[in-house]
Amino acid sequence: MKKYLIFTLASLLLMSSCFTKKAESDVFTGAPGEVKLITLDPGHFHAALVQKDSYDQVSDKIYVYAPDGDDVKEHLKKIEGYNTRTDSPTKWQEVVYKGPDFLERMLVEKKGNVMVTAGNNRKKTEYIKQTLMAGIHVLADKPMAINSENFSLLKECFDIAGQKGVLLYDIMTERNEITTMLQRELSLIPAVYGEQLKGSLADPAIVKESVHHFFKVVSGNPLKRPAWFFDVTQQGEGIVDVTTHLVDLVQWEAFPEQVIDYKNDIELLDANRWTTSISPEEFK
Repeated sequence: MKKYLIFTLASLLLMSSCFTKKAESDVFTGAPGEVKLITLDPGHFHAALVQKDSYDQVSDKIYVYAPDGDDVKEHLKKIEGYNTRTDSPTKWQEVVYKGPDFLERMLVEKKGNVMVTAGNNRKKTEYIKQTLMAGIHVLADKPMAINSENFSLLKECFDIAGQKGVLLYDIMTERNEITTMLQRELSLIPAVYGEQLKGSLADPAIVKESVHHFFKVVSGNPLKRPAWFFDVTQQGEGIVDVTTHLVDLVQWEAFPEQVIDYKNDIELLDANRWTTSISPEEFK
């Protein structure tokens, strides 16, 4: 996560100069503390992982807006763990607002300039739109959309970002994981990798597989999944915050520096879906 946030910050610095609608004072320069984070309705542990390490360019004061409940409590517990660990503790100062009007309050107060959202995926796309409309940069966990309605809204969000001169980024960490980087570099050397085959439905040219666990340990502690994580209408199907990594890595490694047109360059040949059964005791 540390590598990713450095990458994201560098990208913000490079790309913000491309937008002419923002005032000169709104352009990121890399100055100490100029990135002021807002955490909106955190429900996934990725919201906390953004703060696993401190950075000179990121202010220690973080503004959290959320409804009261287990999601925000678990988030703050993780941040407290980072602040109190013996090895390189952080110094985050969480300024928390909890209430049913958390979104409206955040949009009015505009305490920060980069909003981080990682949580209930059904709500996320609307959060993104409202934040961009307020002229605030967005760093959103993937997926940004889990159904066709929200995908249409997401396309609108990118248009809004361009009009407002703000950035809309996703948290896509695997590109900055060293084994993935090495795999990509080796695959680009014909003497090592050969040439990419075209493949077929019966014999695919690229196979990606990921084994994911509902129960896992994050930052040294067992992860408590929120109840909505098990509802595909809220989380999405196929654990979509994992499958997005696989799709992204195939595009990044096999078609480097190419823009893929999802309307014309991709054809879906086959797909399967099934349930993952867990007992009430396992769920508990």
